[in-house]
Amino acid sequence: MDSCRCCDYVMKMMYLLLCLILLHGHAKASSPAMYVFGDSLADVGNNNHITFSLLKANFPHNGIDYPGHKATGRFSNGNNSVDFLADYLGLPSPPPYLSIKSNANKTQAFLNGLNFASGGAGVFDSTNQDHCLSFNQQINYYSSVFTTLAQQLGSTEAENHLSKSIFTFVIGSNDIFAYDPDKTKLTTQQYAQSMVSTLQGQLKTLYNLGARKFLFVGTGPIGCCPSQRAKSKTNECNAVTDNLSTQYNKGTSSLLNQLKSSLTGFSYSFFDTFSSLMQCIQNPASYGFTEIKAACCGLGNMNAKLACIPLSSYCSDRKKYMFWDPYHPTEIAAALLASTAVNGAPPLVFPINAMQLSAI
Repeated sequence: MDSCRCCDYVMKMMYLLLCLILLHGHAKASSPAMYVFGDSLADVGNNNHITFSLLKANFPHNGIDYPGHKATGRFSNGNNSVDFLADYLGLPSPPPYLSIKSNANKTQAFLNGLNFASGGAGVFDSTNQDHCLSFNQQINYYSSVFTTLAQQLGSTEAENHLSKSIFTFVIGSNDIFAYDPDKTKLTTQQYAQSMVSTLQGQLKTLYNLGARKFLFVGTGPIGCCPSQRAKSKTNECNAVTDNLSTQYNKGTSSLLNQLKSSLTGFSYSFFDTFSSLMQCIQNPASYGFTEIKAACCGLGNMNAKLACIPLSSYCSDRKKYMFWDPYHPTEIAAALLASTAVNGAPPLVFPINAMQLSAI
C-alpha cells in the first residue's frame, strides 16, 4: 500500500472510530441534572412557545435527521450540542422550560433539569429583544424554579440538588452579530468588555440562586459561518466578527477564573469552541468534512441568503457539511464539539473538562 493510500486509510479508520465513540456509551457522571441557558445553539423548543417570535425552527427541513424526522424547534438537522452534552454526561437532554411550566407536577419536572435557551438571545437585553427570551429573562424563569424547589423540598435539599447539577451556558454570538461601531461608538475591545461586565452580574445572580458547577461553551469563529462568508466577494471569514468573538472568549474565561477565586464552591469548565472549530475548518478532511463554507440548507449564494425553510434545497449527505444553515452547525459537527467539551483536555477545554466538572 503506497503512502497516500495508507494515510487515507488511517484517516478513514480514525473517523470511523470517532463516530463509534460518539454514538455509543459514555461514562456515567455524578450530576443529577442539567440546567441550560443560551441562544439558538442550545434552544430545544422554547421559541416554539413565544407567539411573537419570528426566530423559530419548528418547520422542515429542520429535524430531518431527528428521530421521526421531526422539526422540534432545534436549529439543526437533528440534535444540537446541548443534547449531546447531556447524553455524554449520562443525563437526559432537559426539555424547554416553556413547554412544562404549567405542568401539575412541577417539582419533579424541575428536578430533572430544564432548558431555558431561546433562539436569538444575547447577554444584552436589547439583542433581538422582540423575538426571544433574553438571558436575564431566562434567569428570571430559573429564579421561579429555585423558589418552587425551595418551597417544596426545603432550602437545604434544594440547594444541595442544584449545587451538584451542571449549569450550561451557550451565549454571546447574537450580541457579537449585532455589533455596530457606528451605533455603539465602542471599539471591539470595549464592546467585548461590556458583554463580559454584563455577564459577570448574571453569573453571580445564578450563583446566589444555587448554581455551583458552570459549564461555559465559548463562542465559535462565527465570522466563518456561511452568513458572514457570503458578505465577502471571496467568501472569506469576517475578521472583525472573529476578532470580537476571540476577545469575548478571553474576557469570559478570565471572568470565570476570577469568580472561582472569589466565590466559595464555584467550579467551572470553559470550552474553547473557537479553537476547536478552527481545527475542523483548517483541516476538514481529518474530521470527515468536505464542505466547511456553504450551508447544507438554505437559499442563494452558499445557501446563506435565507435560512432553512420548507422551500430551501438541502444537501443529501449532512455528515459531510459543517454547517446546517447560515448560522448553525450540523448534527455531526455539534456532536464533535460536545465530545471535546466533555472529554477533552487543555488548551481546548480548561481548567477541567465537563466530565471532571460533573464528578466534583
